[in-house]
Amino acid sequence: MTNRVVIVTGCSKGGIGYALSQEFAAQGCRVYATARRVDTMGTFEDTRISTMKLDVTSASDVSEAVKVVLEHEGRVDMIVNNAARPHSGMYGPLAETSLDDAWNTFDTNVFGVLRLTQAVFPHMAAKKSGVIVNIGSIVGDTPAPWGGIYGSTKAALGRLSEILYMEVAPFNIRVMHVSPGGVKSNIATHALNHWQLSLREDSFYKPWFDSIARSIDESAGPLSITAEQFAKKVVKEALKPNPPRYMTLGAGAFGSALLQWLPRAFVCWLMWQLVGGEGLWFLYGLSVQFRRLLRLE
Repeated sequence: MTNRVVIVTGCSKGGIGYALSQEFAAQGCRVYATARRVDTMGTFEDTRISTMKLDVTSASDVSEAVKVVLEHEGRVDMIVNNAARPHSGMYGPLAETSLDDAWNTFDTNVFGVLRLTQAVFPHMAAKKSGVIVNIGSIVGDTPAPWGGIYGSTKAALGRLSEILYMEVAPFNIRVMHVSPGGVKSNIATHALNHWQLSLREDSFYKPWFDSIARSIDESAGPLSITAEQFAKKVVKEALKPNPPRYMTLGAGAFGSALLQWLPRAFVCWLMWQLVGGEGLWFLYGLSVQFRRLLRLE
């Protein structure tokens, strides 16, 4: 079915949601691209894309958006839970993280997914058809220093996707969890700017500032794929009759997949040396060169 009705959240221009909306439309879907602020999306040239305000932290926004789409189209075939709040909660040590930022990040990245899912579930269950795509992250699969809050939300989302996958199966609803690695977008720039502005004068982590900045830079480094490349692969899988339960792609995705098979204590030690450590940066350089040599990403 190429004329599916798709709702995509978090579609600010320059990001993954924007690229996903364009690719779904290119494949013949009717797309409702949404964002907390409509002006951040700019304009889409494809007439199959409509823009709409949707703040996933607002129950009324979510309810109204689903109501509007159902009134206009008569159905919702797929939702893509892409909206995330990374800019203030993505990087920084847990011990010095603002609890307000942590709460707001969980509200968007986890509870926001539940709000939209619960809003469309009755419709999908009644017609016994639908696809729910949740955009997670490899930092939800593999622990890494400096991304504790964001990584925790994506870890929670991964488990939510697995349980939802089981619970909605009786209604012929598919759940697909996507764990992106490095994808080039405007997120890294915003994250670095926020960290520079918010680093406290009395921070115990000042000696690790370069480590944190390096982590942000690498998230959009030369091995990262573009948002358009990401969208093409994800949309192709999502539109299959039986979408995969899980997929991962982007810089670091292959390495993260391998780490899932290793003892967790070793993974924590290794990630600290690669990302947080001060004396073993050569390991990180070797891993980058190894990935380039094998063209794994």
